[in-house]
Amino acid sequence: MKDLVTRYVAVWNEPDPGRRREAVASLWAEDAVERVEETEWHGVSELEDRVAGAHQSLVADAGYTVIAEDPMAHHDAVTFTVHLVKNDEIAWSARVFLIVGDDDLIRYDYHFTTRPMTS
Repeated sequence: MKDLVTRYVAVWNEPDPGRRREAVASLWAEDAVERVEETEWHGVSELEDRVAGAHQSLVADAGYTVIAEDPMAHHDAVTFTVHLVKNDEIAWSARVFLIVGDDDLIRYDYHFTTRPMTS
């Protein structure tokens, strides 16, 4: 579980597009679904685009780092809190809830914003 959370956070911070694509494919199942607020992405291809876009706008352009804390697991469910941090200040937080398959790949990925983005 700790390895999954570490790899999950690392994919959002990964600057190399090739390594990021490989990391996405090693985390999410081919038919995985991610849901954030009213938006959802289906399959590894859409998730590659989603992660690349988030990395570009939030990490590369805006200078945030993605970090996680308080991971917990129960059978096929994993949950943790993820933060966007810059200058030691938390700008945004969400509770992430994952459903993982028998192959240890993420099937469902839900984000529940707990701290909206500050201006």
